[in-house]
Amino acid sequence: MFYETGTDHGLPYDPFKACVVPRPIGWISTRSSSGHDNLAPYSQFTNLTFDPPYVLFSSNRTPSGARKDTVNNAEETGFFAWNLATYALREEVNITAQQLDPGEDEFVAAGLEKEDARKIPVKLVKESPVRFECAFDRVIELPGNPPMGTVDIVIGRVLAVHIADNVLTDGKIDIKKTEPIARLGYYEYAVVRDTFEMRIPGTNKALLDGLEGSAKANRGLEKTGEEGKVVGQLKRSQSAGAEAALGKME
Repeated sequence: MFYETGTDHGLPYDPFKACVVPRPIGWISTRSSSGHDNLAPYSQFTNLTFDPPYVLFSSNRTPSGARKDTVNNAEETGFFAWNLATYALREEVNITAQQLDPGEDEFVAAGLEKEDARKIPVKLVKESPVRFECAFDRVIELPGNPPMGTVDIVIGRVLAVHIADNVLTDGKIDIKKTEPIARLGYYEYAVVRDTFEMRIPGTNKALLDGLEGSAKANRGLEKTGEEGKVVGQLKRSQSAGAEAALGKME
């Protein structure tokens, strides 16, 4: 089949979100300027780059056209946190997706325990095995069709990372232990348990270190012509074009 966006696709359910899968969940915690804690999941979340590490999440406006509390809180206070959404916490993630009144605490509604962050004034989900403490960088408004089409894209720099020791195997985060969940289309979710590894053939170690996300190796690159070659290879090989995309959005 083929259809142009904005026209009738002829299917009983809209297929667009079901095409872009799986989508990591941005389970974002914030605190308002008045001290109220907030926690909500967003299905448009990803990392942008790794040295320094940046992440983004996008939030559609409410049916009334207003910004979500998460966006307001992050911009007003300058901080937010990301908590890994896991299969074990799937029900809690779903509960925090409810639209509660401002000032109501999603942590309490979902029966989650709060944990103090070390560098930012935002609570973390204690039960989540991986958490990021983030400093707000900017918000980009992407206009869309009212009332919910307009989206706020929030970018933040990761200041600190928490990883539970019991999800590490041989120095790596073990996907079989974290069991992250991801959004699919419609009302469907996926849980990630199986992985496979591939390395690009014919590439040098510096490029592989970059694809692995090694900040240590990146900082060890000498300022030579070879470094420029590696950077060029990286940009061509990363289909997401994370750093280039960030530059275009500025």
